[in-house]
Amino acid sequence: MIIPTIDPGIDVYAKRGGALRERGIEVVVSNEAVVKITSDKLETRRWLDSIGIKTPWTMAMENVRRNFGSCQFPLVAKPIKGSGSVGIRLLANATELYDPVFDNGYIVQQFISGREYTVNMYFDLKEGQMHCAIPHRRIEVRSGEVAKGITVRHPLLEALAWKLGKALPGPRGSICFQAIEIPDGEIYVIEINARFGGGFPLAYRAGAKFTRWLMEEKLGLPSSASNQWKDNVLMIRYDEAVFVGD
Repeated sequence: MIIPTIDPGIDVYAKRGGALRERGIEVVVSNEAVVKITSDKLETRRWLDSIGIKTPWTMAMENVRRNFGSCQFPLVAKPIKGSGSVGIRLLANATELYDPVFDNGYIVQQFISGREYTVNMYFDLKEGQMHCAIPHRRIEVRSGEVAKGITVRHPLLEALAWKLGKALPGPRGSICFQAIEIPDGEIYVIEINARFGGGFPLAYRAGAKFTRWLMEEKLGLPSSASNQWKDNVLMIRYDEAVFVGD
């Protein structure tokens, strides 16, 4: 069983998954349609708009440079196929739009401020049915990874997850999305990832045992997949120094 856990290569596995499965190798990845939606931030925005889910307005950098007069700063610049928060910049004014680093493959997104969440969702391999949606609040994030997080029963986020999960055209395994809740309670989905989220260990500890469920299905065992998980489970990650030969 192959489970891609980082973005590079997911598109390759989506294309080659059928050939690998013919050799008895299960590839836990959604189909090409889902990967196309999730790997391109402009495509993500178009798809979310089409199913009525709020998302920040998003535009190709070259279009923003031509029409920045109507933009309200600050804005966020992101690689169109970025991962792990690499290359993301907050733009304070129009002058910063013309930094040469943004000349190739960047988008500009509306800046949304509020509480940040990740929602991990589990889909079975056979039918692509969703069985679990578990949100956690991103209390502290470092280099795109959750350093501190806590699971939370959030009815609006959970309803959003089930709507999104039902609309995805061929999901498999784990998919996660990130959302921001602004002070008035509105929720914006800012990105979707066709893989395990970096904060998945928190979801697992809270009872959303995606990896066990995958193994049960692969081995033909009765599935224990469910939406039963613990609220208010806190995860705190830390660095530890190791000294040798001092």
